[in-house]
Amino acid sequence: MFPIVLLSVFAVVLLFLGFLKSRSVLLPATLLFLVVALAVNFLDWNKTYLYFNGMLRTDNLSMVFTAIVLVSSFLVVALSGSFAEEEAAQPAEYYAIILFSLVGAVMMIGYENLIMLFVGVEILSVAMYVLTGSDKRNLRSNEAALKYFLMGAFTTGIMLFGMALLYGASGSFTLAGIASYASHAQQGLSLIFYVGLLMLLIGLLFKVSAAPFHFWTPDVYDGAPTIFTAYMSTVVKTAGFAALLHLLSVSFTGIYSFWSIILAVITAITLVAGNVTAVYQNSFKRMMAYSSISHAGYLLIGLAALGIQSRQAIVFYSLAYSVATISAFGVLLLVARQRSMQTLSSNSTSSESFDAFNGLAKQNPLLGLAMATSMLSLAGIPLTAGFWGKFYMFSTAVAHGQIWLLVVAVLMSAVGIYYYFRVIIAMYFREGATEPIRVSPVFQYVLVATIILTIGLGVAPGLLQGLF
Repeated sequence: MFPIVLLSVFAVVLLFLGFLKSRSVLLPATLLFLVVALAVNFLDWNKTYLYFNGMLRTDNLSMVFTAIVLVSSFLVVALSGSFAEEEAAQPAEYYAIILFSLVGAVMMIGYENLIMLFVGVEILSVAMYVLTGSDKRNLRSNEAALKYFLMGAFTTGIMLFGMALLYGASGSFTLAGIASYASHAQQGLSLIFYVGLLMLLIGLLFKVSAAPFHFWTPDVYDGAPTIFTAYMSTVVKTAGFAALLHLLSVSFTGIYSFWSIILAVITAITLVAGNVTAVYQNSFKRMMAYSSISHAGYLLIGLAALGIQSRQAIVFYSLAYSVATISAFGVLLLVARQRSMQTLSSNSTSSESFDAFNGLAKQNPLLGLAMATSMLSLAGIPLTAGFWGKFYMFSTAVAHGQIWLLVVAVLMSAVGIYYYFRVIIAMYFREGATEPIRVSPVFQYVLVATIILTIGLGVAPGLLQGLF
């Protein structure tokens, strides 16, 4: 509750700060606002409250997910200085939109009513449509925004119709009311109840880029400005999976046998589609888009095998994935800018290819280490946070006897090692440009922080559980 109020107020304040002649105050102010929201988020720790007539819930799990999206937003905003200076006419607008989008993300995390879920999804989605097309002079950005908007609007209609069907069957929009109907229906569940659940799942699975609802992801991630691609692939995905976890664990455990099979099949399709397609990409940014799809598949394992371990597994995996992804996109920001300047080309696609990373580790050891750590974590190599994230996910599949799903996930993890190591090989074993890349102090601090988090959680995975 407190983060929602503060983020809304801070976003309005940022809009007024945009009238100042100096832009230098905007980035520090946004970072300060995010730190304050993060601190206030834990005021209700070990307490449970319901707000807005029981439509919004605050408990430990929702606060942990909120903390993950706030930390991810802080890291992304800290890397956004160059975008605000070079491309944005009014950076205050983009920072305000980010804060407003976080309001929607927090609503998706703590909702207790389907109406609150819909409001949260729309606030987050509309903000993402705008940020995707924020590079107005870039046709790729405009195309990505239009495609995202059209497909997102269509999917939102499906999700809303699913909510209407659930209400028609159960007579309630609350998660508790729907759970009561699902568990105590006198004459069996209505057909429209099952249809409503499927349509609601389609809407949410679209938001997290699960196959076969993932076709928008490569083009949107590739066309959007890189800084907002990093935001989209972390904050939006974390909020989406928090919403799915809350929905399925509270309202639909009574019909677990129905939807678990469907989710397991979707999980397998997502893993295969994401990993196999990523192998054929020549653009690092598009590879990361398909990587995002594959990691949606790993996160779906925790939902398909929903149990006691699922919450811990999804929380840990979300944090590990977010930190590694932000680190990778941060390095890409610097490399793409430097390579495009060297080639004097206006086409940024070539500057985002794997060849752009040739010899990076020799020119800038910090950038090479940050990218290597990120790729190792995303690949699930031991002594990184990503390894334990996958281990926890695989453990949930074993606990529920879904061995076939575990086999698919392990095989696809082996495929993932190939395209993640392409970047590491390019950085450490190939010759590239000799001119070093200038790294600002802010970038250095953020990259060092992501390296420490990734390795720290890899060496001591119980640290996060001990804190929360």
